[in-house]
Amino acid sequence: MIKQGLVSVVMPLYNGEQYLPQAIESVLAQSHAKFEAIVVDDGSTDNTAAIARSYGDPRIRYHYQENRGQTAALNCGLDLSEGEYVTTLDADDWLSVDSLKTRVACLT
Repeated sequence: MIKQGLVSVVMPLYNGEQYLPQAIESVLAQSHAKFEAIVVDDGSTDNTAAIARSYGDPRIRYHYQENRGQTAALNCGLDLSEGEYVTTLDADDWLSVDSLKTRVACLT
């Protein structure tokens, strides 16, 4: 079900524990608060799962899949997304505080 105004941030990653906190925190800091972040763990063998689950924010969703590559992880995230809008964020990147707000404004 598509939720109006919701931005789905799809985050595919493999063994991204050292970068994941900064990426998630940049999403949590957004001025556009109507978002979901879908962390798609593509078979990581590090602490990715524990880090993603540690936030306790229902807008941060974690999904594990066997390692199938970034494209499969992105497709999985798209399948799981509920937003009217979708963007991607690599685990080693971050969003500026108004990033989602600016993107939604451009599309409406």
